[in-house]
Amino acid sequence: LRLHRTDRHRRHRRHRHRCTMSAVASACGLAPPALHRSTRAANHISSRRAASGAGGRATAGGAQGPLRAVQVDTSAAAEAVTSKDPLMLRTIRGEDVERPPIWMMRQAGRYMKIYQDLCKKHPTFRERSETVELAVEISLQPWRAFQPDGVILFSDILTPLTGMNIPFDIVKGTGPIIMNPIRSMEDIRAITRLDPDKSVPFVGKSLGLLRKEVGNNATVIGFVGAPFTLATYIVEGGTSSHYKVIKKMAFDSPQVYHALLNSITDSVIEYVKYQADSGAQVVQIFDSWASEFCPADFDKFCLPYLTRIVTEVKVTHPDLPLIMYSSGSGGLLERLATTKADVIALDGTVDMADARARLGAEQAVQGNLDPLALFANKDFITAKLHDTIIKAGNKKHIINLGHGVMQGTPEENVAHFFKTVQDYRY
Repeated sequence: LRLHRTDRHRRHRRHRHRCTMSAVASACGLAPPALHRSTRAANHISSRRAASGAGGRATAGGAQGPLRAVQVDTSAAAEAVTSKDPLMLRTIRGEDVERPPIWMMRQAGRYMKIYQDLCKKHPTFRERSETVELAVEISLQPWRAFQPDGVILFSDILTPLTGMNIPFDIVKGTGPIIMNPIRSMEDIRAITRLDPDKSVPFVGKSLGLLRKEVGNNATVIGFVGAPFTLATYIVEGGTSSHYKVIKKMAFDSPQVYHALLNSITDSVIEYVKYQADSGAQVVQIFDSWASEFCPADFDKFCLPYLTRIVTEVKVTHPDLPLIMYSSGSGGLLERLATTKADVIALDGTVDMADARARLGAEQAVQGNLDPLALFANKDFITAKLHDTIIKAGNKKHIINLGHGVMQGTPEENVAHFFKTVQDYRY
């Protein structure tokens, strides 16, 4: 009885305190104080749990666990809870953040001594990228060294080709080699649709392990090659300087070209979804060579397939952020934005201020420090980074390079690149 009276007395005192505070607020012309936010959130969550009859639900990654305040939708309780998602995801959504997130294209690999040492024991690229333990270890090397906000899978855009019945290899000093280039309708009919579970299960396993390793401390990034960029290798037989064969096919044999691009697009869509289901929280689409077309030809031969990827992926994965990247794309920015990709990645052909003016503040952007700037002194790197951040503004901007980090880049400069941005505050 004494305990009951004491508890009732405490509740009465809290009630009097709130009444007093409401009176003071009213006298000052202010809104009355609300319940403590955490209390409101807890009450709302408790009612949700009671209504569902279960202690939790599936999270975005598919795991079961206790319902968290961050999962409450648009109610008043949601306002009280700080998002637990990684900085990159919050930035893409347009939330208020303290600084831009940062990662680098080709982040895992060749510029790091620890990677070079690993290559001596495992000399072939395909072994390193298609062995789960090695791919995960290489992906985590820069994470351990620099703590980037994005951890990208160590892989290659050509990885899914074997699952499409297009044999290939990557030869040191030469690059990709396609065993049987695709150049006719008969060749195209021999292409099979990608079944990632059967042909690239190591990709899914690697992404799942990366997600477990970094948790919410960083965003796990998957990536795919865009249809045209993949087609350049498939048709040319490897790397090319002028893309004569693939462009001649597009101009002279458009039926063959579009049949090939449609076939590739089918598999790319499956591959994006598979990576998301396996643990990737963001997927970047690399149309590295799309700028080899003039803008009018880009509209015919590239853009429809990029748009189709975004549209079809969003049907089943509406909350998966997609980053669209094309090297040399300064003349294509507005066209790339029509794909409705969540983020447009900028290379060094456009100034950040110009890109913002052309795309608008609501379009998330990524980039775009010149990779060669990382060979300069640290003061120069700092100045360039600050200039880029200021021009981009304090919303929807991810710091990255305008192209992949180059072999031979000093690791201490890479460390400075990351630390400069990590120490920055809007």
